[in-house]
Amino acid sequence: MQHTIKRQISCAGIGLHSGQKVTLTLKPAAAGTGIRFRRTDLGVEIPATVDQVSAVQYATVLGRDGATVETVEHLLAALVATGIDNVVIELSQREVPIMDGSSAPFLFLLQEAGIKRLSAPRQYLKVLKPLQIASGDKRIAVYPSDHFKVSYTISFDHPLLRHQTRTERITEQSFSEHIASARTFGFLKEVEWMRQQGLALGGSLENAIVIGDTGALNALRFEDEFVRHKILDVVGDLALVGYPVIGHVVAHRAGHGLHTELGRAILQDREAWCLVHAPDATPDAAVVGVPATAH
Repeated sequence: MQHTIKRQISCAGIGLHSGQKVTLTLKPAAAGTGIRFRRTDLGVEIPATVDQVSAVQYATVLGRDGATVETVEHLLAALVATGIDNVVIELSQREVPIMDGSSAPFLFLLQEAGIKRLSAPRQYLKVLKPLQIASGDKRIAVYPSDHFKVSYTISFDHPLLRHQTRTERITEQSFSEHIASARTFGFLKEVEWMRQQGLALGGSLENAIVIGDTGALNALRFEDEFVRHKILDVVGDLALVGYPVIGHVVAHRAGHGLHTELGRAILQDREAWCLVHAPDATPDAAVVGVPATAH
């Protein structure tokens, strides 16, 4: 069945890129509402759907009617992992607070709010055939599977990040234990350029791993924390499909741009998926071709 949260809950922090103080409030929502962001300072509501993506540089940004909500992926990943289908997310500024740079604080917030079972059935998007997207040496694909699983490989021109790869079947428990606390990261040599571009204005060693020439300036939580965070990002970005995904996502050096492009490609190819009412349901029992914004 679909779920929402039991009670309203709030937190405050700063935006990673904007540097602005922001208050975030999660509110229960009825079945079929989906995940919706509300800019309380502007009175604009933006559904968390892939057709609202307006930018993907260093974070996923949604936009509508001249308003944006930025860096949505870490919160969305926590909502996916906890099975929250319906919630209204109010923001006092344009960017979701970065907290510690991971999804773990949002998981804690959701656990404190509690999870409420609704009376409407949940629909899952079950992948039926492979879809692949490539851009240079970056690529991402999704394949049929009985579960939601992510295999991710990263490779950077840095001795600490020459090659990391990990496969994770995404469940609430596996996400909580292995993925949620992996933090966002960046390179020290890029920080000044990013700040000149109006990015990373709220970034610090408290909310991001910073990588210098000889290694990370922070203590790592996992030896492969970087690739774990990339898995976190793609889980959050694919929440914008509008349904929980049943499929195996395989990514190599991808990022928010390819993550969200895959989400669009899935929805556009109506032969590539069907909707089912439970993860183990067969395509014969599916409802095919329902718009992704209709839960």
